[in-house]
Amino acid sequence: MIATLPIALAAGAASALMFVSILSGAPVSLLLFFLAPLPLMVAGLAWGARAAALGGVAATAMLSGLIDISYGLGFAITVALPAWWLSYLAVLGRPHAHVTPNPELEWYPVGRIVLWIAGLATVTTAAALLTLGTDAATISEALRQLLIRFAGQTEMTAELEALATPLVSLAPAAAIIFASVRLLLMLWLAAKIAQTSGRLNRPWPDLKATELPLAALAIGALAIVICFFGGLPAMLGKMVIAALLTAYTLTGLAVLHTLTLPLKGRALWLGCAYGLIAILRWPALLIALLGLADAIFSIRRRVQKPPPLAAA
Repeated sequence: MIATLPIALAAGAASALMFVSILSGAPVSLLLFFLAPLPLMVAGLAWGARAAALGGVAATAMLSGLIDISYGLGFAITVALPAWWLSYLAVLGRPHAHVTPNPELEWYPVGRIVLWIAGLATVTTAAALLTLGTDAATISEALRQLLIRFAGQTEMTAELEALATPLVSLAPAAAIIFASVRLLLMLWLAAKIAQTSGRLNRPWPDLKATELPLAALAIGALAIVICFFGGLPAMLGKMVIAALLTAYTLTGLAVLHTLTLPLKGRALWLGCAYGLIAILRWPALLIALLGLADAIFSIRRRVQKPPPLAAA
C-alpha cells in the first residue's frame, strides 16, 4: 500500500494536468485531453485498481481546490471513475468452477468490458448534457449557443442556421462515440504498456473472440422504443443506440479478423478496412451491422465449426 501511494499520486497528477491542459487552447492540448485517462489506467492495470482509485481521488481534490469544484467533478466523472472501474474489471478473475486441483483463472470477458465502456460513455455524456438543461429544447438551445460562440459570432447567422440543426442533432451521438472510442483506446494502450513492462496481471485476451452479452440486444431494442416518446427520452435513447453501435463496431472488427484468417492477403484486407473507417467514417456502420449479425446468427461459430468426420 505504501509503495503504491507514490505511483497513484504521480498517475493522478499526470491525468489532472492532461485534463486541464484544454484550458490553454493550444492544439496539443486536445491530444493531452484525449489521453487523460491513460496514466490512471496504467496504474490500475499494473499496480492494482486501488492505485487508480487513490490517484483519481487525489487528482479530483487537487482540481477542485486549485481551479474549481466543477472541474474536479468533471474529472471524477469522465476520467477517474471510468479509469478505476475499467482497470478493476480488466484484471478481475476467478477459478474455473470444475477444474481441479490447479484451476486456471477465468478472466472477466472482454465483451462485458466493452458493454461497460458503452454504459460509462452514455452516463458521462448524459450527465454533461443535463448540466445544460433538463429538457430536450433547453439542451438543444444551449448547444446552439455553444455553436455560435465556437464560430466566433454574437448571434445566429444564416450560414450558421443552415448548420445548426444537423450539428445540434448529431452532437450527443458524436460525444458518445468520442467518449467510447477514447475509453476503448486508452484501456488497450494502458494494457499494452503494462504488458510491455511485465506488470499486466492477466494474460493478453483473444480480442478476435470479443462478443457482447445478449443483454446488449435487449438494451438496444428498449432504446429504439424510447426514441418514439420524443423529447429528452428520445435524445437519451439515441445516445444509447450510438454507444451500442460503437460497441458493435468493435465486435464487427473482431468478426472481420476471424473471417479473414484463411486469406493470404489478410493484412492488406484489414488495412483497407481500417483505412476506409478512418477516412470515410460511414463504413463503420457496415462493420457495426456485421457485429450485430454475428450476435444474432453466430457467424464466427459457424465459420470456425470443425467439418464433420468422413464416414468410414
